[in-house]
Amino acid sequence: MAVLADSNDNELKQLQDGGEGFTVPETNSFGQTFRDYDVESERQKGVEEFYRTQHINQTCDFVKRMREEYGKLNRVEMSIWECCELLNEFVDESDPDLDEPQIEHLLQTAEAIRKDYPNEDWLHLTGLIHDLGKVLLHPDFGELPQWAVVGDTFPVGCAFDESIVHHKYFKENPDNNNPAFNTKYGAYSEGCGLDNVLMSWGHDDYMYLVAKENKTTLPSAGLFIIRYHSFYALHRADAYKHLMNEEEIENLKWLKIFNKYDLYSKSKVRVDVEKVKPYYLSLIEKYFPEKLRW
Repeated sequence: MAVLADSNDNELKQLQDGGEGFTVPETNSFGQTFRDYDVESERQKGVEEFYRTQHINQTCDFVKRMREEYGKLNRVEMSIWECCELLNEFVDESDPDLDEPQIEHLLQTAEAIRKDYPNEDWLHLTGLIHDLGKVLLHPDFGELPQWAVVGDTFPVGCAFDESIVHHKYFKENPDNNNPAFNTKYGAYSEGCGLDNVLMSWGHDDYMYLVAKENKTTLPSAGLFIIRYHSFYALHRADAYKHLMNEEEIENLKWLKIFNKYDLYSKSKVRVDVEKVKPYYLSLIEKYFPEKLRW
């Protein structure tokens, strides 16, 4: 794993401001505000039920069991691109903004980043692969229920912050009544590092494990984005920063840059897969082995 060289202040500000290639749309593909979980829409009721189930079932014990089982990486051997193609048949039930197959979102994100930051090829590839952990929905990977694969992520083992979407449903989570887990720090300590914190189980943590254990050469910021891109309580509300170490605080700047493209590039505009495929294959070859253990 490579460590990303520090950007100077002017360069980082330019990155955070973004380029001129990508314009943030005012509404999602349903004509609604992005990430509005309360507005009446054709997907709103299903999304809320998803979060009710997720919040009740994502406990410390569950996360530990999933990490132990899937951390073995003994299910499939395949390339990054083969994994991209597997996602063609899946739609994310937790997403109020899009109902397109996942391969569309991966390429939309990567291409939007590429237009604004043409020299940050590691960030292009991170955009392509950030959601590949959603293969957990596939029968070859145990066909996990959507609440154990997608949706916003959050730490388990400490109090559930009120900024988490549909927070009210945590009252039925067993950990919420456990004095070892229901305080600000819970099982953790100041500045312990998010890498030492258990996150709710899903595609983010799984893809992080896959990339790390298969010896990717992506910089640490790339791995940070992969593991925490659904951690909206952190990168939108600045919750849980008391658990972060110094390197993670630096990498958070990159995650906030990435989030603009992850969230706002979702649209009905199709990407010409065959046209862009050779470029992304070259990046995969640069940063990953030919075959990965999943």
